Amino acid sequence: MSTKVTMPQLGESVVEGTIGKWLVNEGDRVEKDQPIVEILTDKADSEIPSPVAGVITKIAAQVDEIVEVGGLLCEISEGAGAEVSSGPSTKEPSEAPQEKESAGAEKAASEGEQSAPPASPAVRQFARESGVDLENVKGTGASGRITKDDVKRAADDAKSAPKAPAASSSAPSSAPASAPSSPAASARKSAFRVPPYRPSPGDEVVPFTRRRRIFADHMVYSKETSPDVATYAECDLHKTAQLRDRYKDQYKKEGVSLSFLSFVLAATTRALREFPELNSRVLDDAYVKLRDVNLGVAVDTPEGLVVPVIKNADELTVRGLARAVADLAEKARTGKLTPDDLANKTFTVSNPGRRGNLVGAAIISQPNVGILRIGMIKKRVVVIEEDGQDLMAIHPVMMMALTYDHRIIDGVHANGFLYRITEILEEGDFEL
Repeated sequence: MSTKVTMPQLGESVVEGTIGKWLVNEGDRVEKDQPIVEILTDKADSEIPSPVAGVITKIAAQVDEIVEVGGLLCEISEGAGAEVSSGPSTKEPSEAPQEKESAGAEKAASEGEQSAPPASPAVRQFARESGVDLENVKGTGASGRITKDDVKRAADDAKSAPKAPAASSSAPSSAPASAPSSPAASARKSAFRVPPYRPSPGDEVVPFTRRRRIFADHMVYSKETSPDVATYAECDLHKTAQLRDRYKDQYKKEGVSLSFLSFVLAATTRALREFPELNSRVLDDAYVKLRDVNLGVAVDTPEGLVVPVIKNADELTVRGLARAVADLAEKARTGKLTPDDLANKTFTVSNPGRRGNLVGAAIISQPNVGILRIGMIKKRVVVIEEDGQDLMAIHPVMMMALTYDHRIIDGVHANGFLYRITEILEEGDFEL
């Protein structure tokens, strides 16, 4: 009996994955639940276990190949005397994509995509990472197919090519490769030109990692998609600080760190219920107010920023939120986050960390319509009213910045939402 192993749904928003590494070869015997392949997605990296015990008879997708959800990864025979497929194995990946890529090119042609250079998804991804435009690459493979070697040669040629002289004002040159490629930029010829990079001794070129490239593309997409606006608020945390001081030692004994972030998250979830427009996402010609409140919390890791998600955050107490933040942060630092840990956020809160700054407006994490960034907490002199008199006092104060999508969020709602968060924090209106 043969079992087909397909690309699973690794999180609701994940539609494809890249083969990172095969942990087995054709002909290998595997046990049920034994990891057989490492899958890379824009959310996290995961190992796919074998659904049955048997022999790997066919590996259908090669390293670096992009496979859609439901696409075939490999076949496993549950019989003891399984016959290995005569197809290519992972030991010779350079020959593996030939028939599949040719078939893919013929399918693309039948769908009216003859103008696109024939290349496999893995080659296209490699070209993007190398900064190579496939339109300018001549394929040496079967039927003009572009191979990785073709892309490598094009990238090497670009590096060794002499630098073009700087354009003079009397004879403007064509836009360089680094010029903006957004729809707005391509609508008309821009008078702005980015000066070409000229290497200097001591410069260090740092290639984008896969995660950094995804993050960069996400940020550019967000800025092109959302007409974002930022609004700011100053928050006196005196009463919340008193509440925290009263309970933090008790929580510490229970293994829970009662941070100010936990109070901010609690205030944010309550405000999202009162201002549901901020807990939405935009569709083509409408927007949907989402039922669940799932808070994304930005966490810095050695490999870059990730945003794990606290599901149904509005149902948690301050204690529950504090524990959830600690658990997700630990999983992020140890590389144990799953795609589901990073999926389905409806709003994001970003904090400055231990070495933060006064305040800053963050870029919206798509497809959310808002993101709250809190600033560094500092003791400052504030004016308070006591017995009808204005007095000066030293209180912990924090700035907050709300970035919102002006397509559906009006200023009155955004300001009201941020004011409500501030009000809850300044009144220390929490149950512990």
